[in-house]
Amino acid sequence: MATKKSSSSKSSSSSSSSKKSNFWGLNKISFWTIVAVTVLYAVSLILSAINANSLNTAIKALQGIATAIMIVIVAILAWRYVRSKQVVWKVLYVICLLIVIAGIIVPLCLI
Repeated sequence: MATKKSSSSKSSSSSSSSKKSNFWGLNKISFWTIVAVTVLYAVSLILSAINANSLNTAIKALQGIATAIMIVIVAILAWRYVRSKQVVWKVLYVICLLIVIAGIIVPLCLI
């Protein structure tokens, strides 16, 4: 009976350790994404603060790139959640993603 208990604890610890490695990988990716996006927003903030009107396009481009990076990562994580769900969840995911993309592109086209 003691051997069964130790073997089951080994299998549960090995499965939890594999989950931890994926979890830490996701945490690491999230952290470095925030760092990269922070750098992009900081550069655009500095350019905006010095009132570099000639660099207005560059400021908007940097902010757009930072926003796109965050949306891509969130969309990937959301798809991992929705992938195993019913079709209605997948349709909701696609509709939300299209609205977010339209919400980014349409204001850029109106300027």
